[in-house]
Amino acid sequence: MAEQQVPTSPVTPYLCVDGAADAIEFYKRAFGAQELLRMPTEDGKRLMHAALLINGGPVFLSDYFDEAAGMQVADPRRLGGTPVTIHLNLADVDAAWDQAVAAGAEVAMPLETQFWGDRYGQLRDPFGHMWSLATPAPQQAG
Repeated sequence: MAEQQVPTSPVTPYLCVDGAADAIEFYKRAFGAQELLRMPTEDGKRLMHAALLINGGPVFLSDYFDEAAGMQVADPRRLGGTPVTIHLNLADVDAAWDQAVAAGAEVAMPLETQFWGDRYGQLRDPFGHMWSLATPAPQQAG
């Protein structure tokens, strides 16, 4: 695949997953991710680095490497969960939600109109990462 320009961003999440190539395909199906860059290991069995564009923002990811455990990086399944949630503000959260669930995301918090007005829910991807999806409530003119 040809490399594409990776946009700069003030904050870019970097995900560690066990099965980065499979994760890329899941994020394409679930969130419409666009693959920008893929850097495999010399043997081609794992990915040292990859860059995606999800909902207009860059997301980096790599495979878990046992040999780099001293770096304190592990995928959420090895840790028993994650304290981090990746949030997507979407124009049509219902369509995006249905797409992600159909792709294999697990519902962690049902999609509902919340007391603060947003239509909001949380999903766990098959690799253990948490995602919150929302369509923000319209702002009232004051």
